[in-house]
Amino acid sequence: MKTSGILPWPTRIFARWALLIFAGWGWVSGCRHDLSLVDDGGGRKPSDFPESKIDVFARMDDGIALTPDEIQGRNTWILWCAGNEQFWDRMAREGHGLIDLLKTIDSRRRTRRFQEMGLINQPGCRPATAPDQYGLWLDDTTGSEPAGIDPKVHGRPTGIMGFRLFDNPEFKAAAAARWDPVRYQTDVGYSSQPDLIRPYRVGVACAACHVAFNPCRPPTDAENPAWENLASGIGNQYLREGNVFVAPGRLTGFLKEMLNAQPPGTSDTSRIATDHLNNPSAINPLVALAARLAVAPNETRSGPASHRPSGSSLHSAPLILKDGADSVGVSFAILRVYVNTGMYSQHWLQQHDILLGLTPQKPFSIATARQNSVYWKVTEQRADQVVNFLLRLQAPRLQDAPGGSTFISLNDPRLARGANVFAEACAECHSSKRPPPSVNPTLWFQAEVAKPDFRDNNSFSDGRRHSVTRIGSNAARALGTNARRGNIWNDFSSDTYKALPSPGTVTVPYPGGEPTNGITIPSGGPGYYLTPSLAGLWSTAPFLHNNSLGIYTNDPSVAGRMRAFEDAATQLLWPERRNVGASIWRSAVESSLEIPGTALPQAMKILLASDFDQDGWLRLGPIPAGTPINLIANIDMAMPPEVFVGVYRSLKSALAEMERRGRESPAAAALFHDEVLPALLKINKCPDFVENRGHTFGEERSDIDKRALIEFLKTL
Repeated sequence: MKTSGILPWPTRIFARWALLIFAGWGWVSGCRHDLSLVDDGGGRKPSDFPESKIDVFARMDDGIALTPDEIQGRNTWILWCAGNEQFWDRMAREGHGLIDLLKTIDSRRRTRRFQEMGLINQPGCRPATAPDQYGLWLDDTTGSEPAGIDPKVHGRPTGIMGFRLFDNPEFKAAAAARWDPVRYQTDVGYSSQPDLIRPYRVGVACAACHVAFNPCRPPTDAENPAWENLASGIGNQYLREGNVFVAPGRLTGFLKEMLNAQPPGTSDTSRIATDHLNNPSAINPLVALAARLAVAPNETRSGPASHRPSGSSLHSAPLILKDGADSVGVSFAILRVYVNTGMYSQHWLQQHDILLGLTPQKPFSIATARQNSVYWKVTEQRADQVVNFLLRLQAPRLQDAPGGSTFISLNDPRLARGANVFAEACAECHSSKRPPPSVNPTLWFQAEVAKPDFRDNNSFSDGRRHSVTRIGSNAARALGTNARRGNIWNDFSSDTYKALPSPGTVTVPYPGGEPTNGITIPSGGPGYYLTPSLAGLWSTAPFLHNNSLGIYTNDPSVAGRMRAFEDAATQLLWPERRNVGASIWRSAVESSLEIPGTALPQAMKILLASDFDQDGWLRLGPIPAGTPINLIANIDMAMPPEVFVGVYRSLKSALAEMERRGRESPAAAALFHDEVLPALLKINKCPDFVENRGHTFGEERSDIDKRALIEFLKTL
């Protein structure tokens, strides 16, 4: 694979590193200090958080009939924020104005929420015609949900699926007297003050990332869907994480370049409790879960996640995470997600250095949560109901979609040939229906795929981990370390995962030249990918774990989904058609690092005292357009502060020298190639920048076979 041209301009690289490290994430350093271990439930007990038994969302999910238990599970999935409104309010107050979900939900953005942010507007809500009593523009949600949903438990609708509005108990007389809605919207200096108390808090439920348009019932207008157009577990393939979670107008510098390069429909779940990897991954559909249980691995578990509370009947432990770093059961996988979005942040933030990761992680303790967090207790009680609901969700089928017959015919003679190719080239990994140990697997699959019921109750995944060295796709997500022994998710990963051997060395293109760069993967968990489910594959392109393979259409119609599917499937089976260079995430414009000194840990401030400008900010740049984002974003920050400062000053000095020589001169290029690039790669946790490589299985088949296979994949 040719790698020349990966770094079009040498200067870009220096600054990127400092950028992501400082400018990108330094803004909330220190949030973990001085926190009580008891979460703020207002002194309430679990019984004070009753579950809603109303079938609020009956028209969603194809109108599927649910049991009372499953109804409560869906309500929890869509309504329950688990107290994380406290966390997001803290981020708004201590994040230097970068995160402020109260600005995200501004009703004046309703008509363009999907287009700009990929958010799903809640049916029944309308744009505000005037500000509320606090001068805030909030959607008119009158009648959008039935009476009986307790706003103290589930908040009120914001007009966006998954975002819930809570009255702020701290907004009392003094806070109200200080509140100025005009300055809040127009004066960042005012709105970013840590002691500014807002009238409301905004919580985030699972629905924010997982509820999206039903592929078989797409909306006529994406900004105004009906309940019938929504599906609970399809995954929001349109979400633009940066535009959603960064306040309007606050996305600047290298951080803006990094988040703008992130593919739609992805989420970096290790961004806050960082593993020093920029690895946004696709928000996958949670469908055909029952079939995954059938191939759940038999792994050793110990500690609090090895058992469920009394009365639980769910003991199977299918792998859920893309890197297979779990096997603790679906219920605990759900609980981990709630923690990662801010539940019981009083403890969570004490166990890691938020975003920067300058200090070693400590495990989030399930035992501590059970003892001190009312929100954990409530969520753990509800988790099995959520699982029972998710078990009911099935994959959408193209033949059931409006106009689906335009794109598929079950009488197409190519389907038989495609099924046979699938049996020979794909089913070994992509089928939850498995052959008996004593038979030839290929012959068994050839017979099974020809049966009409092969697609029924099949997740099209073997539910196992496979080495990234075998898969060959971008390694960043597989190299995550948060679930290794002693790290933040220690209690949520199996002992089997923690004992996995190293899969060896990943060879990746070396930036700026022809040699290759090897990544030696440590033992203890990293280096593997879970086989993804292919159920409903026609509706979920782009492909691969990072949504990097295929075009993005931003079109939820059947035609839009099929255009994305055809392009992704073609690139999958004809790898030579992939534009490798275009898949590298790069900065689009020249940017710079600007970071307030107040955001840095005290030890860092002391060591960098001479580097601050007169206004107390660190500034470094310019970072040229075209900089590979992950040359900076994947820097391993697990180094002593004095080492970190030394690296920072060396890069700053080199950047200045390159400016002196002429940014694009041969002398500057030589300095970069000989000194800067090797230094950056040495401290890069995953110098793998090509996103759309790998998974080339089947490329050796004939063109006729490949086209037949694509026709068969449409039926899954």
